[in-house]
Amino acid sequence: MEATPTRQPALESRPWRWPNIRPRPALALLGFGVTVGLWLGSTVWLTLRADGSTVPWTRPFLWELTGALSALPLLPIQLTAVLNAPSPRASGENRGAAWGRFLGIHLGAFLLYTSLHILLMVGSRHLLYSLLGWGSYNYGLLGFRVPMEVQKDLIVYGLSYTGLTLYGAWKERQENALREARLEGQLKAAQLRALMGQLNPHFLFNALNTISSVMYEDLAKTDRLLSDLGLLLRESLERGTGPTWPLADERKHTERFLALMQARFGERLRVRWELEPGLEPLPVPRFALQLLVENALKHNQEQLTGLEVRLRARSESGALLLEVEDTGRGLARPSPATHGSGLGLTGLRQALELLHGPEGHLELGAGPEGGARVRIRVPLSRTRSEEALP
Repeated sequence: MEATPTRQPALESRPWRWPNIRPRPALALLGFGVTVGLWLGSTVWLTLRADGSTVPWTRPFLWELTGALSALPLLPIQLTAVLNAPSPRASGENRGAAWGRFLGIHLGAFLLYTSLHILLMVGSRHLLYSLLGWGSYNYGLLGFRVPMEVQKDLIVYGLSYTGLTLYGAWKERQENALREARLEGQLKAAQLRALMGQLNPHFLFNALNTISSVMYEDLAKTDRLLSDLGLLLRESLERGTGPTWPLADERKHTERFLALMQARFGERLRVRWELEPGLEPLPVPRFALQLLVENALKHNQEQLTGLEVRLRARSESGALLLEVEDTGRGLARPSPATHGSGLGLTGLRQALELLHGPEGHLELGAGPEGGARVRIRVPLSRTRSEEALP
């Protein structure tokens, strides 16, 4: 049931909504009606027996079953009233009109419901009595019977209205929660696309700086570096723009990046891979290892002695651990040339948080040989936000 806005247009302009009852709920209602009829029939029969009545047990069961089942075809009347009656909680200039329409719709629906219910109930009893050979059905004095049925129908209508309203409110909350979850997933997807859009140009900027540093010294090397860069960019574009890709693709991408860096640093840079077998198909954030390697090189670009970068991947406690460790200057003495250039790690940390929440994180610490070590944790199970991504 929809709530009426504070300043809605003329109430009469709202199009009428009609119920859509599906087969499965209809069968469930039929079973409920039979159950109620049998229960009430047994209650009436026990009451008659307690009073010493000799009425056959079949009569009260037929009475109550026809009373319960004849109400089921009239359920669309109540549903239509609930769907179209405005909320009486409307405020301002529409409050009085909302109350008037609310009472008018439900009063009309109830009168139609109880009239048809009495006709169906009495008519079906007359028909069944005749078919079963029980003689004629005596409904009693109409002046007393009809008010009694109206009172009973009023109770049933009120309970049905309460149940339908509560169900409608619950369903609306469920739909709102689902809509918010989808919007949250779309927002995270947009944020991740923006982050990946920042990280890829970030890498490209540094790669071009590397090429520019050697282009006037060795044209052959420059040509080779440009060729490697072209292959690297083409591979990245051909594999889509999603926030994750397999670890095998990340390694291949990082190896091409390292080829560019080794052309710049020469023998000063050594690389060692330590990847646990079987992890290649697992999804990881795009450019994760490349960004960690780039961070290590930027903070040690002035180091004259040999620099070793170690890349590791292993599974541990339901997560994939990626680690890049260097033998450089460590964390205590950052390079002046790279002060404040934390876009890569910041973007990667945000991407991990968006993809995996608190289970995905980045840790920066000191390595065992005095250098720096950066470790990221990627949960092996896909999260809801990751599944919502395109």
